[in-house]
Amino acid sequence: MQVLVIDVGGTHVKLLATGETEPREFVSGPTLTAEKMVQLVKDTANGWKYDVISLGYPGPALRGRPVGEPHNLAPGWIGFDFQTAFGCPVKLMNDSAMQALGSYEGGKMLFLGLGTGLGTTMIVDDIVEPMEIGHLPYRKATYEDYVGLRGLKKFGKRKWRHYVNDVVVRLFAAVQADYVVLGGGNIAKLKQLPDHCRLGENTNAFRGGFRLWETKENPPISVAAVGPREQFLEGRHAEQ
Repeated sequence: MQVLVIDVGGTHVKLLATGETEPREFVSGPTLTAEKMVQLVKDTANGWKYDVISLGYPGPALRGRPVGEPHNLAPGWIGFDFQTAFGCPVKLMNDSAMQALGSYEGGKMLFLGLGTGLGTTMIVDDIVEPMEIGHLPYRKATYEDYVGLRGLKKFGKRKWRHYVNDVVVRLFAAVQADYVVLGGGNIAKLKQLPDHCRLGENTNAFRGGFRLWETKENPPISVAAVGPREQFLEGRHAEQ
């Protein structure tokens, strides 16, 4: 089975197919509709072969369907027929949950995606539970306003790091996780990891997408792990 994994983000949409080593991407943003995304995916994935699709959706999803519009993209995603539009079977889940699935190593894990917003997912004994903690009240706004991209731009890197540490400590204690995985595009900007944390990799969303289709006949697909961990370590070295 050839799988195409689509990771839809607030600034970019990234793609990777079975057997490929280099992801492809295109710009997303507030004008990207579901229909436009499908067409751009088809254009960007031209030449790749795939039988099924895993779609990481940047918003609430339930039973494989969007149940809330994405905050950073154009509306019109709820009720959209992705399977008909792509012409093949599609498994859809929250994008943070897909990256969490790719990061999971057993037990009770809390995943926090530090990207355009704040993605949150719990996985307990292989059961994936996407959450929307990012939009809950925190200080004078929401968690997402402090540790998402808006918070990074508003408060600067030093204060943003402080808020990230504070949020991790609060949520780790609240959900009583075994460990926390930090993912998302902004983890490379961290100088020091909070306790009980490890870094995810920028390929974990793809790994999670491939895992959605794993069966005895389709064993796990190996995805090279490169990117944020190395950037984080290089950044720490440069600032020391």
